[in-house]
Amino acid sequence: MAGGGVIGVGGGDSRKPYPGNLTPYVTITCIVAAMGGLIFGYDIGISGGVTTMTPFLQKFFRKVWEKKEADKSTNQYCQYDSQTLTMFTSSLYLAALLSSLVASTVTRRLGRKLSMLFGGLLFFAGALINGFAKAVWMLIVGRMLLGFGVGFANQSVPLYLSEMAPYKYRGALNIGFQLSITVGILIANVLNYFFAKIKGGWGWRLSLGGAMVPALIITVGSLVLPDTPNSMIERGQTEEARAKLKKIRGVDDVDEEFKDLVAASDASKLVDHPWANLLQRKYRPHLTMAILIPFFQQLTGINVIMFYAPVLFNTIGFGDDASLMSAVITGIVNVGATLVSIYGVDKWGRRFLFLEGGVQMLICQAVVAACIGAKFGVSGNPGDLPKWYAIAVVLFICIYVAGFAWSWGPLGWLVPSEIFPLEIRSAAQSVNVSVNMIFTFAVAQVFLSMLCHLKFGLFLFFAFFVVVMSIFVYYFLPETKGIPIEEMNQVWRSHWYWSRFVEEADYSNGGMEMSKGNHVPKNV
Repeated sequence: MAGGGVIGVGGGDSRKPYPGNLTPYVTITCIVAAMGGLIFGYDIGISGGVTTMTPFLQKFFRKVWEKKEADKSTNQYCQYDSQTLTMFTSSLYLAALLSSLVASTVTRRLGRKLSMLFGGLLFFAGALINGFAKAVWMLIVGRMLLGFGVGFANQSVPLYLSEMAPYKYRGALNIGFQLSITVGILIANVLNYFFAKIKGGWGWRLSLGGAMVPALIITVGSLVLPDTPNSMIERGQTEEARAKLKKIRGVDDVDEEFKDLVAASDASKLVDHPWANLLQRKYRPHLTMAILIPFFQQLTGINVIMFYAPVLFNTIGFGDDASLMSAVITGIVNVGATLVSIYGVDKWGRRFLFLEGGVQMLICQAVVAACIGAKFGVSGNPGDLPKWYAIAVVLFICIYVAGFAWSWGPLGWLVPSEIFPLEIRSAAQSVNVSVNMIFTFAVAQVFLSMLCHLKFGLFLFFAFFVVVMSIFVYYFLPETKGIPIEEMNQVWRSHWYWSRFVEEADYSNGGMEMSKGNHVPKNV
């Protein structure tokens, strides 16, 4: 198959599946850790909703409000086009980009838990400042603190989940992180809907200050969670790590897995500069995935829908109230479809979900572009919109959200977190988060201007990238379902394209697969 799959080497494959069960201990641990996604999701949902609340716009972005009021019957595409308003939303992602680079060192040297703790505390401080904001500078300082928190959490939580989970259930448990993001978005949309109705116009303070709740969840969670055996071995706590591994797997026979974790740690200690190491030829496939997967994830156009779902629906012609309700509907679809991914990722595989989701998103983007183009044209003045038309647009946007939520949404975090060898894992995950945040920032920063200039063509712009990313997955992303995290080298060695990079590497010295990689036979 074009993408290369799990190697089939018959009886000659000496790879031994690690024993272990999905214990209640590890399940509860992964659920608590996955709550780290709540802070990111809550913020995505809350910021889009708050920016449609009239009292909020009147207080901080009066020019946007005046323009919106004056433009009732003119160009609907351009009513929210304001660089200051966009900076409020996207400053968080710039801060998350910077903090994820620092988080790499913290995660590697001090453990995954401490990185989560820093994330929770910084996010809490940002929520507090935003809830009591009196001026735009306070909003942006608060947003940047939120961003620092998101950078630490998004760096450490997916790694933590991939290292704790038994390899047979790694996909489902890791997607708990994406499920938390979608639940955070949904909660934020529901709260916005009700807070917008508060008389006196101070509901936006509750929306922004409410971010303290998910921040407390991840802060307290990080204090009670155990560290991963991989991280403990990396920091020299070898015997404690063996005992922890027995508890996590629910069996006494952990020698095979433990030996591989120690070998991976020994290999990683030979690497003084994981950042420089990333540039070595043998890590070319990993670096490519760390850059292109988050790049493509942002260019599916999902953040356009999620950040600005209320703005988008308002622009399409829904009232303020109805637009927030429509965002709640897409939030419910998002959560439901993520549950489908949790069910199917370890059954159907990563590639199937990526490709099916890509086709589904492509069709929906074409239909939504046609619908909006037919009514709004290039003038942006739709006249009166019939109810059936608005319902059709929301329906296709929901099908699009479902396609994303069981493919690029969860897998954009899962696949990078499971493919990196230990010696470059923290650094590579930082690259993954950084690229994600750079393009989240870029899309957020230019979206409203692009909507104003490209109009309905914006959906076709993102549809083009969906085609490109689906072709990339088909040819270059191997299947990683059911492969132990420290044995992932076999996936690259059997791939039609990537094998030329990893086969030439010397794995005996700081290589990806350590001792174990040498006895996985080549796919012939």
